[in-house]
Amino acid sequence: MTTRDPRATALARLAALFADETRAACLLALLDGRAWTASELARHAGVAASTLSEHLGRLVAGGLLAEERQGRHRYVRLADARVAQLLEDLAAQVAPDAAVRPRTLRESSAGSAMARGRTCYDHLAGRLGIAVTDALTARGLLEQEAGFALTDAGVAWFGSAGIGLERRGRRPLARGCLDWTERRPHLAGLAGAALCRHALEAGWCVRIGSERAVKVTAAGERALFDLLGVAATALR
Repeated sequence: MTTRDPRATALARLAALFADETRAACLLALLDGRAWTASELARHAGVAASTLSEHLGRLVAGGLLAEERQGRHRYVRLADARVAQLLEDLAAQVAPDAAVRPRTLRESSAGSAMARGRTCYDHLAGRLGIAVTDALTARGLLEQEAGFALTDAGVAWFGSAGIGLERRGRRPLARGCLDWTERRPHLAGLAGAALCRHALEAGWCVRIGSERAVKVTAAGERALFDLLGVAATALR
């Protein structure tokens, strides 16, 4: 008689939370790192508020979402960076040709903007994220040979650029996150989050549209060229 691995049931339950198109749409939307109201997510997923409420209840109970209430409003967000990492890793496994072709010019433009530059939970992704990651690596600030790791020069670079690295918890300083549009890893972890936060606060990037897309500003182009030698053409 064989003994079933006790993790099997828990793994099956976790997989079931992702195995619904409405729940998957909500989880992907929340990769923007912000808290959404239930009504916002219902409109995004194209379902009734009552239907969405049931789905959110399952995601919260399953530990994938955290819930906050302010007055009559109910906000949800991804529970933590580990959930975001799992979600992005799963999304990266979807073959490029499995994506639905855009039906309108607006959808096509939104898709192009997401591929050009976006936030992946709390770090930069798309061509923007890859360009920054490549520049850090080329300058000896980031190593990728045996997993992502900031070099001593890299830690010093963050300090000289005025980008604080607050080390807390068990989150790694740097890790690779497979980019689902570029099919290559971009910088995540504490360093990736700090760089993204600084880019938004300093006005290097601005959010565009209602999705996760970001656009590099003229000031951002100058800063990334001065600090990392990233050509403006690589950001457009």
